[in-house]
Amino acid sequence: MNLTFFGADRSVTGSCHCVDVNGKRILIDCGMQQGRDEIDNSVFPFNAADVDFVIVTHAHIDHSGRLPLLYKKGFKGVIYATRLTAQLLSIMLLDSAHIQESEAQWQNQKSRRSGSQLKEPLYTIEDVMNCMQLVKTYDYETRFKVTDGVECRFADAGHLLGSAMIELWLTEGQITKKIVFSGDIGNKNKPIIKDPSFIKEADYVVTESTYGDRNHEGEGEYTSELAEILDQTFAKGGNVIIPAFAVGRTQELLYYFRIIKEQQMVKTNPNFEVVVDSPLAKQATEIYSGDLTGYADCEAMEAECHGENILKFPNLRLSHSTEESRALNLDMTPRVIISASGMCDAGRIRHHLKHNLWRPECTVVFVGFQAVGSFGRTLLDGANKVKLFGEEIAVRAKIVNFKGMSSHADLNGLKEWLSAYEPRPQHVFVVHGDEDVVPEFTETLLQMGFDAHAPEFSEVYDLAAGVIRKPGFTPERKKRVEQESQIFAELRKAGEKLLEVIARNKGGANRDLREFTNELVRLADKWDR
Repeated sequence: MNLTFFGADRSVTGSCHCVDVNGKRILIDCGMQQGRDEIDNSVFPFNAADVDFVIVTHAHIDHSGRLPLLYKKGFKGVIYATRLTAQLLSIMLLDSAHIQESEAQWQNQKSRRSGSQLKEPLYTIEDVMNCMQLVKTYDYETRFKVTDGVECRFADAGHLLGSAMIELWLTEGQITKKIVFSGDIGNKNKPIIKDPSFIKEADYVVTESTYGDRNHEGEGEYTSELAEILDQTFAKGGNVIIPAFAVGRTQELLYYFRIIKEQQMVKTNPNFEVVVDSPLAKQATEIYSGDLTGYADCEAMEAECHGENILKFPNLRLSHSTEESRALNLDMTPRVIISASGMCDAGRIRHHLKHNLWRPECTVVFVGFQAVGSFGRTLLDGANKVKLFGEEIAVRAKIVNFKGMSSHADLNGLKEWLSAYEPRPQHVFVVHGDEDVVPEFTETLLQMGFDAHAPEFSEVYDLAAGVIRKPGFTPERKKRVEQESQIFAELRKAGEKLLEVIARNKGGANRDLREFTNELVRLADKWDR
């Protein structure tokens, strides 16, 4: 009866924990490593074909993003999840596969020209479709048998629609142990979804620690604050640009905008348009507008019972095509534009920032955590100028940070959740936190009277005996070269070559120079997005 740690150990992303019991191997999550946490997403530290079951806490890619790769490498078991997690997985994994295939296609265009080895995508859309055939769903509070000696129950984690804490009862021989995996514990009093559940008994707890060193700031009345920002911005003729994650945060914002519209809280332009410019966000919003029975909070369910759509309101537009997205920046009508990615490192939001950051009448509103090194963090830190698509852009728009609008429990929330266990668990494992946060939160738990430690990658813990069988280690993170900087260096080199060609054409015939000029203008207009 062993517990092995294969991801999010003294790091935030790539959640993957493994329970071995009665000769069966069960994974809890199979997430993508992202950013500075990445070791190598293409390699598992175990044989995928040896895995019998996967139980998924929720659909965020750092908890689910390598499920199709697991299938591709030989896993053919059962994947357990809640009903709405399964629905979100179907769109988020397909979106991820599209990114994997597109990146491989772009890289292979260069590789063919240079004679280099072709790159295989991490997984394909076909892998996702086959992987989703393995998913079996259970709703919250239903205790079900996984295999001989293993029973499971999902409890509402209050983090994302369908997100779950996992309760596992493990029996091997004469020994039975209960272990709880927290998944990502949600923040309280968020719209649409319920507050996180409290579990009162367990022998072992594996807990996240994302905000284990601090409490959220600025919890407040978001609708009135948003309405005030809209009034001030629309009065100046500007746009309100909101970078937001496509699943979860975007739908939360739509909920707030519906209230603002119903209560006519914006006086300067009460019929203002809200555009959600993200294909993934559009699909997620459709799921959030479906059957939420057993998953939504009382207010959302009451609205649904009265035939109301909690995320729809007049003058809401869900943009899908790139043509629609580009057209937004040609129309100067003041509006709200919600777009991904939430940290502004990729996606359509960068185009909207390019066309709005330099305008002093506009406002950029951040509604989520901005990691160190992200483009969003650069703006929050007060940059006067930034580069987007090779062009230097002055930052004249007003930058607003909505602190506290987090989907994770803060330090007090984590302490409250763990304090509900009576008696204290035999041991607590601290995971899913930055390398400097995890030890700090572990020390907090020790001071509270818990027996706790922060496991390292590949550590094996014997749950029956209550001892570490094999110590872990800190793996060397993958050294990543920022793709954008590579691409831009090639673009700059091509531009320098173009200048050389222009110089060599000095003194040419006017007719030839006019044709050359027109071609360059057409090219510049095509890429000036």
